[in-house]
Amino acid sequence: MKAARFDYLRPVDCAGAIAALEDASARPMAGGQSLGPMLNLRLSRPGCVVDISRLPELRRVEERPDGILYGAGLTHAEFEDGAVADPTPGFLARIAHGIAYRAVRNRGTIGGSLAHADPAADWPTTLAALGARVHLAGPAGTRELPVEAFILGAFETALAPGEIIAGIFVPRRSARARFGYRKSCRKVGEFAEAMCAVLVDPEGDVQRLAIGATEARQLVIAEAGTAINSPEVVDDILRAAGLAADPATFRLRREVVRQAIAALATKSQPEGQPA
Repeated sequence: MKAARFDYLRPVDCAGAIAALEDASARPMAGGQSLGPMLNLRLSRPGCVVDISRLPELRRVEERPDGILYGAGLTHAEFEDGAVADPTPGFLARIAHGIAYRAVRNRGTIGGSLAHADPAADWPTTLAALGARVHLAGPAGTRELPVEAFILGAFETALAPGEIIAGIFVPRRSARARFGYRKSCRKVGEFAEAMCAVLVDPEGDVQRLAIGATEARQLVIAEAGTAINSPEVVDDILRAAGLAADPATFRLRREVVRQAIAALATKSQPEGQPA
């Protein structure tokens, strides 16, 4: 199919993009890996597509003492290739490598993935586990939210009319920090059926765990020490969160959580191979 007719704008800065997006019928487009197919299938019929792919403000990488602020327009491939600084170190590159296929990673952006808010996407779950914050810019000014507060549900976010994701701040972790990740999918490159990301940083007393793909939004456990140090209690945590109703799905969730925790012990970060 072909997209329904729409106007096309390419603003030169964020201010111009925000002004254009105050029109309720307008939609922003960066890499186009989510919006493009939706346009062609006519699942989305905006009156205007606002191209934000070349805005310099969305391409910045700002290193700070406590972390790195990434522009929302940076592509998955740039993270995968190590073209940008990484406070994790190397974990973001491994996550990016497991996203879809290289053609998608060349165009898709980290901000676009968060804005689309697909529960099975890699970045929302990973960034929630890392304690990342989303920087928003809109007609009322700027604000920031934790990833888990920004994503309200499946394909639903806290973006207000006219707002765009300007950047994503990822906190810097100590040299002793460990990261674990596992996702289950039918074959490499497909969206996950279940995923889990884990962060442990002894120096900051940080033990975070996020589960994605099985519900409308990520389940984030900010104080996950019990689960991480005693994997046998994972079942209890999943049941307490209401994630045990379906036996088959429960087993899948439990397995990816246990595998992600096991990756911490080996300092191995699986690249999202089918489980």
